[in-house]
Amino acid sequence: MKIKSFFITILCTGLICINLSGQEQKFNISLAEWSLHVSLSKGAFTNLDFPRITKTVYGLDAVEYVSTFFRTKAEDMDYLTALKDSCARYGVKSLLIMVDGEGNLADTSLRARTKAVENHYKWVKAAKFLGCHSIRVNTAGRGTMGQMQAAAIDGLSRLSDYAAGYGINVIVENHGGNSSYGKWLAEIMKAVNKPNCGTLPDLGNFYEYDRYRGVTELMPFAKGVSGKTHDFDENGNETQIDYVKMMQIIADSGYKGYIDVEYEGTKLSEDEGIKASILLLKKVIAPYNK
Repeated sequence: MKIKSFFITILCTGLICINLSGQEQKFNISLAEWSLHVSLSKGAFTNLDFPRITKTVYGLDAVEYVSTFFRTKAEDMDYLTALKDSCARYGVKSLLIMVDGEGNLADTSLRARTKAVENHYKWVKAAKFLGCHSIRVNTAGRGTMGQMQAAAIDGLSRLSDYAAGYGINVIVENHGGNSSYGKWLAEIMKAVNKPNCGTLPDLGNFYEYDRYRGVTELMPFAKGVSGKTHDFDENGNETQIDYVKMMQIIADSGYKGYIDVEYEGTKLSEDEGIKASILLLKKVIAPYNK
């Protein structure tokens, strides 16, 4: 990839999508905190720095948190207030919290599943305080696809009922296991059938399942979209995902809102990968924001 010329293009064009007609844009770009997971894990900066970095380094105005990076702070009001104040200072919106490590919502054990549901309550409250619209959850567990599907319907239904009291959505990402089978997850959404229960389609997390079919199946329930990237060719296109085709699927579904940058590659640095991802998203969403 011609890195030097590629990033000169970024500097020349800027990083913020602007509709010159003044009309509201159908699509905007947010930053998923996982894009910076290496730096965060090494202690280069903390979750409290995330809003500042998002705005001052990447020119974006919306963030998607990962609970791992403030795992013990969900009920620490001083901490959450500092995070909220940082967002206000830099003009950054908090969109959602990606919650991990709180138990399996598709656990076939009722007791374990109930514990998992209750473990998410604190994150619902934290999301509400921060001004998020959703928490992202996982439908992991053990059992047959049918058993786990039934368990997921129960777990998601109960958590969604609780979250509704706070005006928070509960959204499921295709995040490995059965959830990476679009049809399986779409059937769960239809069975739960609650306005605040939906999906967060990740454009890359389908493994053996056809990614374009999977996104098509999940978009009717989408309350966010995760723009996964790994590597880029010399033209700045993702090498594994046809983003032009994906954007057509997303637009055809009627979805409007943020698409996040979730860079997970290793050939570029996190900083370079995020900037490459932003430029790619700007390119593919531009025709829809005219």
